Amino acid sequence: MMGGSCRLRLRDTALGRNDDEIPERFWISIRTGQVSGKVASVIESAAMHTAYAVPDRTGRDGWRPRHRNLIGAFLSICMMFAGLLAGGGRANALQAPVKSFAVHQEIVGKESRLVFDLSAPVEAKAMVLATPDRIVIDLPAVDFLFDSPQASPSSPSAAHRQHGPAGGKVKPHGLIAAYRFGSFAPGRSRIVIDLTGPAKLVRADIDTRDGKKVVEGADKEAPVRLVIALAPTDRASFRASTQLARQLQEQAELHELATQQISAVGLTDPSRKSGHEADLPVIVIDPGHGGVDSGAIAGDLVEKTLVRDFAKRLEERLSAAHRYRLVMTREEDVFVPLGERVRIARQNQADLFISIHADILTETMEVGGATIYTVSDKASDAEAARLADKENQADIAGGLETKEEQPEVSDILFDLTRRETRAYSHVFARTLLDYWKKVGRLNKNPQRSAGFRVLKAPDVPSVLVELGYLSNENDHAALGSSEWRDKIVTKVAEAVDQFFAMRGPSQTHASAQLVRRGEAPEAGSVPPPLGDTKDLAQHRH
Repeated sequence: MMGGSCRLRLRDTALGRNDDEIPERFWISIRTGQVSGKVASVIESAAMHTAYAVPDRTGRDGWRPRHRNLIGAFLSICMMFAGLLAGGGRANALQAPVKSFAVHQEIVGKESRLVFDLSAPVEAKAMVLATPDRIVIDLPAVDFLFDSPQASPSSPSAAHRQHGPAGGKVKPHGLIAAYRFGSFAPGRSRIVIDLTGPAKLVRADIDTRDGKKVVEGADKEAPVRLVIALAPTDRASFRASTQLARQLQEQAELHELATQQISAVGLTDPSRKSGHEADLPVIVIDPGHGGVDSGAIAGDLVEKTLVRDFAKRLEERLSAAHRYRLVMTREEDVFVPLGERVRIARQNQADLFISIHADILTETMEVGGATIYTVSDKASDAEAARLADKENQADIAGGLETKEEQPEVSDILFDLTRRETRAYSHVFARTLLDYWKKVGRLNKNPQRSAGFRVLKAPDVPSVLVELGYLSNENDHAALGSSEWRDKIVTKVAEAVDQFFAMRGPSQTHASAQLVRRGEAPEAGSVPPPLGDTKDLAQHRH
């Protein structure tokens, strides 16, 4: 990064004031030893979400803040950036994570306790979430030396975190229906507890091995325990706790919005691309799940680990050709919200988005083979609807608050772009199936569609690839084979090459840019929605 300063302005977006109409005293400048143009634009973007100014209605000459609480949030973001860029964030990243050796549950009177054995004390921050009822504990980076237990089918997360028929189940224990843990973000870990009913957090703090609380100045090397104690409460009190948690999470999201712009994997500024790289198609590869969200588990196979390995092999294979610019939504075992995955694709102006998963069924072990999904307003069948519902709960598994999905603002320009995008998604799905079947097994109904949130970017052709079923014996053996993964990766890469060879220049983004400027794509620029690869070739000519 180059040295410099960042000047942030509070805009009157409501009245449409120009920048030069805002007095100089409403400009804020942050000077640090290391500030890049990208960071400056990010802070300004965050500022525009948190504060603006309006003319003083009291008759005095000048301007006044419209919302002082928003100004405070804005200044908090500025201070956070100053500290982060000064090196505070790097110090935390270099610190070795605390280790956790074991976890167990206890019932003490009316309390249900979850206890983690740790190598050193940590600071725990807790919040209460509803729909479904959960307790979320945020920690600094913790290296869990064991896997999350398998969820009972009756737990709220069971629909998302499914396990093979042969896998053991953890039955609800007091107020604890199920729990999971893992990396939530760089330098942060999270524990998510599904509840059997309304509960209040009695404590979430540190005990030493002899049961005494750790006090300041205690031996930091001594083995300690993180004790999370829950007690029953009434629904009204629980609801009040969730409202407070919602306010805290909204503040945290502001902080996350800013930090993600600097530290999130794969984000780039497309306007800064130059030369040969600017002309390359952009492919975003999305390994599903991650961190606290393990996905499906069967025997020794864990979906989040399996799909990350497959995604990295695909990235390496495509990179070797030097024909594409590759972006991964996650390189490591971290949790990435669904909306963030879509944002990464759009931020990078992706020409293709490939989300990689592995399915599982608890009812039967007979169903197997790969399936390719695209997005649609109505599910193609009941199985596609089931899977979309499961995958769309990933944010719940990660301990995020559920939010009502906002309806898309639709007009004729938006509809044209979305229609073109979905058409190209269908074309790539069919191309991929043609190549896959040469070396791998396909499901009896290998092309399906449903309302997958991760596929909803209106200007990025997107598919979700289910590599197979962990619950099927043949698929399980194949998915665990390095040789099988390499063969499939080769065919996926060949399908990508064929797709871009037929498609030519990035027509989807050309249309999307017209829409952003308020212009309509040319007539005939949208390929037939269900056309095969031959239809696409004819469309180009």
